[in-house]
Amino acid sequence: MRALLQRVHAARVEVDGAIVGQCGPGLLILLCAMQGDTEAQADRLVAKITKLRIFKDDAGKMNLSLRDTGGGALVVSQFTLAADTSRGNRPGFSAAAAPREGEALYLHVAARLQDAGIATQTGRFGADMDVHLVNDGPVTIWMDTDA
Repeated sequence: MRALLQRVHAARVEVDGAIVGQCGPGLLILLCAMQGDTEAQADRLVAKITKLRIFKDDAGKMNLSLRDTGGGALVVSQFTLAADTSRGNRPGFSAAAAPREGEALYLHVAARLQDAGIATQTGRFGADMDVHLVNDGPVTIWMDTDA
């Protein structure tokens, strides 16, 4: 699985002008399930995300986790994180999981975050979404379960 984490003051997702998901301070998580990914990989990714110390403590150092801060998460599916740009000028996305498997893993990640005590909302899988965010820092972290 691939995830791009953005520390945010706030984020929201709109579909056809209506807000379908949002969070206050916390993480915007852009997520892509890759071919062959499993729920076990998703669980490891969630465990890492909830414990990753990328939020400022009272001294201004990145020393607190999402769990420590009580922040929320907005999880947005983004198959384009699977882009292969090694040939030509048009990216290929064949490494992404098939839609049915991708959606199942995306929903699994959101559910596990919620189970971990993180207030979690999602975008709408497969929809054309407008994502709005106020990046905090900016702090942006790339995660790949294969790396």
